[in-house]
Amino acid sequence: MLLDASAPQCAPLSVGFVLLQRFTMLPFSAFVDCLRLAADDGDRSRQVHCQWRFMTTQGQNVTSSCGAVMTDCEPLSAPERFDYIVVIGGVLSDEEHDDPQDPDALAYLRLAADKGVPLIGICTGAFPLIQAGLMEGRRCCISWYHHRDLASRYPDIEPVADQLYLDDGDRLTCAGGIASADLAAYLIERHLGRSWARKSLHIMLIDEPREASHPQPQPVIFNRVVDPLVRRAISTLEQHLGTILSVDELASRLNTSRRSLERRFRDQLGMSPQKFARDLRLRYGYWLLSYTQASVTDIGDRCGFSDTAHFSRHFRDAFGVSPSELRKRSKTAHTPLVDPFFLHIDDHSDR
Repeated sequence: MLLDASAPQCAPLSVGFVLLQRFTMLPFSAFVDCLRLAADDGDRSRQVHCQWRFMTTQGQNVTSSCGAVMTDCEPLSAPERFDYIVVIGGVLSDEEHDDPQDPDALAYLRLAADKGVPLIGICTGAFPLIQAGLMEGRRCCISWYHHRDLASRYPDIEPVADQLYLDDGDRLTCAGGIASADLAAYLIERHLGRSWARKSLHIMLIDEPREASHPQPQPVIFNRVVDPLVRRAISTLEQHLGTILSVDELASRLNTSRRSLERRFRDQLGMSPQKFARDLRLRYGYWLLSYTQASVTDIGDRCGFSDTAHFSRHFRDAFGVSPSELRKRSKTAHTPLVDPFFLHIDDHSDR
């Protein structure tokens, strides 16, 4: 049961962070800063109501993904001293075998699980939990950006990329980014009370905590593309939803020819790169219309369409409803009219 008292419990919330090489800075800082702001009155940062420790396997320094170095880390210590062990994952390489995890860190995670300490995988921190054998039969929340990485490397694990975080009792996983603050606030509310969680978020200029089921702010692409070139092309298009990349420019970025790229798209998806990119941008527009208050004009611009009429025409062709009509219906519907997180490759025409 969640506590909602204005004063925290006597026992502080204690969190141990396991920082892996090239750990991602934003998820780490968002989580720990939420703890820091709930730990004390005002913004004095004393570890009164929340306590935290930064650990590496031998207490060595560790470099983050942005190059900032974390010093004065502690060696891995008895996991039972913490209420939670939080694993902050690192930047992934292109191939799984290029991302070996420290065997001592994996052994520590298994020890913590044996001791009954809940484990939290933040961003790619879910990957070492999987490598440690601690996620069998469980769903795993992951960023849309890393969905394909997890699905291809660990086909027996069910990736969840349409929500911010997932609480599975003694295993919690989070997509990363600023959603780490939402997860930290969720735990603070559980242990200290709602007012302390909201205090942290308000100081961080976050209006309201988002629930675990809140959708990630990006349409997720699920497909069974096996061609590595087409997969790289899709990844590039996902990262440029507000920009129209010509086929020539896309081919140049991938060090291939336009003709080869178009042929392989048709072999894999039955459509041209142009149509795939447009459908992808329209799905993004669908998400923005369903879950934000941005105007139709702004959404069309954010999705790379030259004007509102152009956006509306293609949107109606794709979904059978205009953007304005969808906005009206989404205010009363409990679920979207279609699933904005799936790009269905079922129309092979190039309208």
